[in-house]
Amino acid sequence: MANVAVIGAQWGDEGKGKVVDWLASRADLVVRFQGGHNAGHTLVVGEQTYKLSLLPSGVVRGKIGVIGNGVVLDPQALLDEIAKVAAQGLTVGPDNLRIAENTPLILPLHPALDRAREAARGGDKIGTTGRGIGPAYEDKVGRRSIRLCDLAEPETVSKKLDELLLHHNSLLRGLGAPEFEKQGLLDQIMGWAPQLLPFAEPVWERLDEARRSGKRVLFEGAQAVMLDVDHGTYPYVTSSNTVAGNAAAGSGIGPDAVGMVLGIAKAYSTRVGSGPFPTELHDAIGQRLGDRGREFGTVTGRRRRCGWFDACMVRQAVKIGGIQGLALTKLDVLDGLAELKICTGYRVNGEAMRRLPFAMSAQAAAEPVYEVMEGWSGSTAGARSYAQLPAAAVKYVRRIEELVEAPVVLLSTSPDRDDTITLRDPFAG
Repeated sequence: MANVAVIGAQWGDEGKGKVVDWLASRADLVVRFQGGHNAGHTLVVGEQTYKLSLLPSGVVRGKIGVIGNGVVLDPQALLDEIAKVAAQGLTVGPDNLRIAENTPLILPLHPALDRAREAARGGDKIGTTGRGIGPAYEDKVGRRSIRLCDLAEPETVSKKLDELLLHHNSLLRGLGAPEFEKQGLLDQIMGWAPQLLPFAEPVWERLDEARRSGKRVLFEGAQAVMLDVDHGTYPYVTSSNTVAGNAAAGSGIGPDAVGMVLGIAKAYSTRVGSGPFPTELHDAIGQRLGDRGREFGTVTGRRRRCGWFDACMVRQAVKIGGIQGLALTKLDVLDGLAELKICTGYRVNGEAMRRLPFAMSAQAAAEPVYEVMEGWSGSTAGARSYAQLPAAAVKYVRRIEELVEAPVVLLSTSPDRDDTITLRDPFAG
């Protein structure tokens, strides 16, 4: 049996939570390898709805959850999330959650800088969650992060804080924002130590043992390919690499162990925050997609922008992200539409393109070229086999496969994890 890496194939919010939950029931370990608590996965398990931001989805299925070194970890956000799921009857402790000891921490000064920068940008906001993800990654590559393992060495934390405050207070001062005082921050950080250190371990050893013993590992991505810091719609992106190639570096395992790469895509398109969105709809259909799809961000609560399925963009994500199969979600949201459109390419300043260019002005100028397809009047909601789908719905899915050059291996027809049409088992490789 192969391992599986799940990544978003659009701009995030594709319904990864349900798919990961469905796969986690058959995995031994579930690993988060990038992002922070700016990610949001909603899992519906029986009568309970869990909204997770940091915890790997597998913990709700009794699996070992792993937070890899590619994640930036907000200690208080993690402790609050553990307390929240505990109130729902789910126990999370060191026996079912392990955190890489070299995971960088998000400190209170990171969201403060994040928010101050966004405010200073005025109308040119990137649309960050304001949770300090970007500044924490900056400190990581700037080689000044306080990491989880440092909490066992108070003198190391104190020394690193001096460098962090020199850097961050200078920036905050320049932005007219309040500065931070060392002792209060040091006390807060060391107060987390006894609560967090029991979760810490060299995660790479656990993953190596899992590999040698034939255990199944599910790598759980956050955000999506078009939000990748290198390959997405820069600068309107997240601060980490979201492609499956980062599953190896972000968890401490060789690239040959990542396994099958499963990309998640909605049957239409959505985006939260700023940035180019060629197929965005500003009409009644866009409103209908948002209403029927309940398109509100799990983390931010912001209404998502909605539009037609962009096959050109998803094809690009398939190629860049190494996606070998797609899980297509929310097909039922399209029920009842007489006509559907699929973007097959763009016109950029008069030039035909079959890719979304990287340059900012070119991205903003991209105009979609559509192919029109017949909709369906019947219902796809709750379908669990192709035989239960209207013929036009099957034709729509098949056309998406042709255009993105990847097979649809899973088809989701409702938020319920069992309302899934399985065309190929991702764990079979």
